[in-house]
Amino acid sequence: MIINNRQAFLALFGAVALFGASLATSQSRTSVYEGDWPEYHGNHFAQRYSPLDQINAENVADIEVAWRFSTANFGPTTDFNNPSTPLEIDGVLYANVASTRNVVALDATTGQLLWLWRPEEGDRFDEAPRKGAGRGVAYWSDGNASRIIDVTPGYHLVSLDASTGVPDPDFGDNGIVDLFVGLRNADDPRFPFPDIGLSAAPLVMNDVIVVGAAHRVGMRPRSKSNVKGDIRGFDVRSGELLWTFRTIPERGDIGFETWENNGVEFTGNAGVWAPMSGDPELGMVYLPVESATGDRYGGDRPGANLFSDSIVALDVRTGERQWHFQLTHHDIWDWDIPSAPVLTDLPNGRKILMSVTKQNWVYTFDRTNGEPIWPIEEKPVPAGDVPGEWYSPTQPFPTRPAPYDRQGFTEADLIDWTPEIRDMALESLEGFRLADSVYTPPSLAENEDGTRGVLSLPSATGGANWEGAAMDPETGILYVPSRTALAVMSLEKDENSDLDLSAAFGVRVPRVQGLDIVKPPYGRVTAIDMNTGEHLWMIANAETPERISNHRLLEGVDIGRTGIPTRAGVFVTSTLLFVGEGTGGPGASPIFRAVDKQTGEILAEVDLPNNQSGLPFTYEHDGKQYIAMFVGGGGQPAELIALALP
Repeated sequence: MIINNRQAFLALFGAVALFGASLATSQSRTSVYEGDWPEYHGNHFAQRYSPLDQINAENVADIEVAWRFSTANFGPTTDFNNPSTPLEIDGVLYANVASTRNVVALDATTGQLLWLWRPEEGDRFDEAPRKGAGRGVAYWSDGNASRIIDVTPGYHLVSLDASTGVPDPDFGDNGIVDLFVGLRNADDPRFPFPDIGLSAAPLVMNDVIVVGAAHRVGMRPRSKSNVKGDIRGFDVRSGELLWTFRTIPERGDIGFETWENNGVEFTGNAGVWAPMSGDPELGMVYLPVESATGDRYGGDRPGANLFSDSIVALDVRTGERQWHFQLTHHDIWDWDIPSAPVLTDLPNGRKILMSVTKQNWVYTFDRTNGEPIWPIEEKPVPAGDVPGEWYSPTQPFPTRPAPYDRQGFTEADLIDWTPEIRDMALESLEGFRLADSVYTPPSLAENEDGTRGVLSLPSATGGANWEGAAMDPETGILYVPSRTALAVMSLEKDENSDLDLSAAFGVRVPRVQGLDIVKPPYGRVTAIDMNTGEHLWMIANAETPERISNHRLLEGVDIGRTGIPTRAGVFVTSTLLFVGEGTGGPGASPIFRAVDKQTGEILAEVDLPNNQSGLPFTYEHDGKQYIAMFVGGGGQPAELIALALP
């Protein structure tokens, strides 16, 4: 049970829920308006686009904080970093808050709390691999009933009345579906609960809820065997299971032949931890599938390992595969597909899908049939020397667009602001191998040649990641935020796991007296014309941090604008591109920027009360446009803020 019982729930939350109901009944909740933000990325196409234009180049410098909603008093622990993106429908915001992933409804013009729902999952929450606020909820309405759909940390699917927050008694068991039921490889006597959960919002489309799967971070898996990350579709009204798509196939399934030596039997993961997208007209949902167990070693699962690291298009009503394309064969780099595929109809009428990836390529397909828009070539890649590993002889390389951030790390990528710094950077490479490709494989922490790992660029956290990209459907221009951060790929035996090798502890990326040894920019935004595949412009995201600009080795040296390696969020309107600095990088400052879409010129910089942590978004209600986002960091509780014109 999520709550102790229904009577207790109503006794505890009845007053708040009834207030929400009285307010909602005075509003028309039967449709989604042009000024709303009804999906995690704004729409099913994951475009992060809004046609709103009240805030424009002439007045954007005047926007200010209109209201703030603190999460300080929600849940058993303070919510310091909330990565979620609320939805806004007809003047009401729906969001996740606190480590227990409470669901709240707020007045979108004041931030006033309308209702709250809190799951209570006991030991199941304690053992959950994906605790925390999560990344957001989903919304559904048929014109009569409206529901908020969420997945709890303990992997329950819940359907709440959008007006009151009360679980829908006709959905599952009093509003709850237990997502542990029907899992494969879930019964392991060594562990009390299956290693599975979800942080991303489910996708609701054509009356079907599509639920993904996420596991513990797989750098040091507790076992080579794990629960399989199957993707499932549920009826939005009843919670009935409609279909299951096996991301790791069984005998007789397409893709079974890509697994050798029985690895298909015990290997797990290959879930979809990222958001998903879909085309309601085509009836297709697009899955960005992650890698199989584990992230750095795959000797127990030889073969290409479909459908790991694949874009898979399914019929949303039946779960039947329509097409697929594997972006990485036999992943040993943690090149999970981290974000929802972005869909658009280009001005020439072509229906395309763009997958923005950790390795800094945009893989582009005709979303109706999976045919690449530009050739994707299978090219030979280097094999490694790790005992027992299986190496794919080739990998797919997109020919267009060009990478939007750095790929591979050689001496040419070292900082060289002064000869002294260059010499120190070269010296720091001692004991490491370099990666001249995104497919240079990991190495052991102790090698006969004296090296202790491979310096790799990008890192396993991107490049791009779960924050995705923004697409302007009016022009066909894609805006991609990315980060440049070096990583070490090094392997050792984990004595607590039956896996032969896992990511090594204690091998750190070298630095020069605190300076990153790779050249900047460390964070950037790149504009790509997807009509032609050509880059239009690139800007460094954020100013140079003081720890760099004031470094004693750089006294009197002009190094320009470096940006910072953060998880930056973007969205685009009919007038502007908006860029946050995000969290996750040293020296991050609470600045939010408005950028000219065509040139990359920064038009305005707006101070925020804290760093952007959730993705920024925009909506309009009662004739007023708002820009909102969760902010946090610096030991301060997360809060949702809304910006607007005075």
